[in-house]
Amino acid sequence: MSIKPLRLEKVSRWFDAVEVLREVSLTITRGEFVAVVGPSGCGKTTLLNMLSGFDLPTSGSIERAGEVRMVYQQDGLFPWLTVAQNIALGLRQVKNASEQTQQINELVELIRLDGFENHYPHQLSGGMRQRVEMARALAGDSDILLLDEPFSAVDYLTRLRLRQELARLLDERPRTVVLVTHDIEEAAQLADRVIVLSERPARIRYELSISAPRPRDLTHPEVVSAIHRILTELGIEHDYEKTAGDNHFVAVE
Repeated sequence: MSIKPLRLEKVSRWFDAVEVLREVSLTITRGEFVAVVGPSGCGKTTLLNMLSGFDLPTSGSIERAGEVRMVYQQDGLFPWLTVAQNIALGLRQVKNASEQTQQINELVELIRLDGFENHYPHQLSGGMRQRVEMARALAGDSDILLLDEPFSAVDYLTRLRLRQELARLLDERPRTVVLVTHDIEEAAQLADRVIVLSERPARIRYELSISAPRPRDLTHPEVVSAIHRILTELGIEHDYEKTAGDNHFVAVE
């Protein structure tokens, strides 16, 4: 199997007369966690949609090796299905009923929701629902996990817990991950490499590798340094300095 599950070569995307992405080239290796940040409206989600195959480039090429699962910003659970039934949707390729049940139970245990198997989404907190989303995405033998601002709808403390949960889940079930986020802190805490996009039409403005092992503490020197560097590249370091004394670092809106 290829060690490069995702590769973009001079990918551009136009929507009518609007150029969103311009000649983006990127190679993501197997097992790598890449975060994509940039100004609002620069084309981050468009890039993710093309990586998933939901959208096609206007020009250039995309190579994809392996099965893709995607987690969206908005709650994607089916409200009429229980936790177990929602997770089962990620195991449709498992035809043996007892084997599927065993895998569902393992995933419920993995996301630490034992006892909630028969609960419906409206009976869960926002953080619990996102953990079910993660379990469904990690179910089966998918190779690539695409995350579109998955924690933006929950409060800050829940986001911190979910980041730790995601790092733990990926340690248990490794995947190649691409995360689109407006939260610089999130990117620095989770990713092996951060891709900074420019204003539209977006190009890759800067790439930053982070070698510290996951999970990372927010006060880790490499995380703090990465936040400073990314904000500098985005031209908003001054805003960071004004808010650094608050409970969280500024995010790019």
